[in-house]
Amino acid sequence: MAVPERAEDLTGRARIRDAALAEFAEHGVKGATIRGIAKAAGVSPALVQHHFGTKEALRAACDEHVMEVIRETKQEALQGGMANPSFLSIAMRTALPIQRYVARALTDGSAAAAALFDEAVAFSAEMLERGAPGMARPDTDDLHGYATALTGMSFGVIVLHEHMSRALGGDVLMGDGYPRMALAMVDVLDDRLLSPEMVAQTRAALKNMSAAAGRPLDEEDR
Repeated sequence: MAVPERAEDLTGRARIRDAALAEFAEHGVKGATIRGIAKAAGVSPALVQHHFGTKEALRAACDEHVMEVIRETKQEALQGGMANPSFLSIAMRTALPIQRYVARALTDGSAAAAALFDEAVAFSAEMLERGAPGMARPDTDDLHGYATALTGMSFGVIVLHEHMSRALGGDVLMGDGYPRMALAMVDVLDDRLLSPEMVAQTRAALKNMSAAAGRPLDEEDR
């Protein structure tokens, strides 16, 4: 089921927010300006300030919108949206400005980006715990750690998209390189690269390392 176009996205406020997403992604928070965002949105700087007040408030609105889109897209996919032939193209078209915004926010190292990452980890952990059609609960004693690693890998693809695009010969965020990258990610998630013996040996070594550092991996970490 495709994500419907919300009425709010037809408003001038949403148009300003979408322009801000692109400006923040290209110039960063420090480089983006109210005047530049207004020009990109086709409105006056006064209207930007009328709707959002300050650049910081506009950035906060962008962060909130990004998390909402991430939640909706993930939930739609997990509830069977991937079976709809049009879902991927709709999700990719929606996700492109979001991904570019997230990539810049994470590399800028802002407090907002930290909150964005933490919420994504919490959301992933919740989905893994609750389960969804086509997804098994991971076999782990540390679900939060699992969700953190999974989120880091997912966001890492976004942050490193230029390098991945070069390696694959197509833009992994635009569509021409995305299918190959996504298929490889599915293979990675579906595959078991390590033998059971190697897994056991690695787990034991890492637990010993943690204990030697004075922080054993016990129930408090799970």
